[in-house]
Amino acid sequence: MNYCRKYFEELETAAKSLDLSEVNGKSIVITGGSGLILSSLVDILCWANINLDTNINIYLAARTENEISERFVEYYGNSWLRYVHYDALKPVDFGFRTDFIIHGASNAHPAAYATEPVETLLANIIGIKELLDYAHECRAKRVLYISSSEVYGKKDDARPYLENDYGFVDILNPRACYPSGKRASETLCAAYTQEYGLDTVIVRPGHIYGPTATISDSRATAQFMRDVLAGNDIVMKSSGTQLRSYCYSADCATAILTVMLNGKECEAYNISNRDSVISIRQIAEKIAEVSGRKVVFEIPSDAEQSSYNMMDNSSLDAQKLEALGWKALYNCENGVRQMYEIMKG
Repeated sequence: MNYCRKYFEELETAAKSLDLSEVNGKSIVITGGSGLILSSLVDILCWANINLDTNINIYLAARTENEISERFVEYYGNSWLRYVHYDALKPVDFGFRTDFIIHGASNAHPAAYATEPVETLLANIIGIKELLDYAHECRAKRVLYISSSEVYGKKDDARPYLENDYGFVDILNPRACYPSGKRASETLCAAYTQEYGLDTVIVRPGHIYGPTATISDSRATAQFMRDVLAGNDIVMKSSGTQLRSYCYSADCATAILTVMLNGKECEAYNISNRDSVISIRQIAEKIAEVSGRKVVFEIPSDAEQSSYNMMDNSSLDAQKLEALGWKALYNCENGVRQMYEIMKG
């Protein structure tokens, strides 16, 4: 991660857009903290601890400590940022209680869905089940589950999905490991709320992009940005007409925190920027424009096609989130430029 001045300014703007008083002095367990979405959220909380004296105890749950210490080199070593071992396929035994849990650990990029469908499905369901048990046992205030726009499945029109719109998912297609796992996990959250009185809340991000993308991220926007940073043109393996809701990583992070603090129990919230509902081709062209490159097309292999999102339209309506007071700070144009300039260094 390039902790440059522009990125620190981004963190400051994001942190100051939130009222973090409810988490002052509280503890938060975060799984998937080194990934695209939640590493931005962790950076915001770390900035707030240093500059706003929020005194939040942040526990980053991951399989290896190196994964955390290398990503958060700027902050690692502070007493309020700790690593705890976590494997989504194994029982949780942290040995301490926490106030909040944000669960984002999952295979979350297309290459993993194609090569590890079994692990993707099981990690989603077992991972949230173990954390819900832990939260119930230690009487956590709230569990926030990070789901996906893929839970909606396919529909025939281009209207953005509301939170109660559900379409078709081909459950015999192994690529359905991801949306099916997310659907089951959401139901499990609702079941724990009803049966055990555990406070759960769900977010459904659209297509997130930003400078926190990891080197192994196989999402289209991450690949496009790596292409242009390497001095190459963007290679598209489809017509790029699929409609998507894009949201910059820092905006997604503030949306998650907004829902954690203000969302209603046992409800789901779409995360989408109303100014960034565009096609894959359009965002590729925006990345090409800021970098001075161009977009070229190639025929995909069968293996590449097997990993593609099955939804032609996965645009989301975020009115419910906006009603909580959230507002995106980056539209598609300035978000892509921000990502490019931070990653370029």
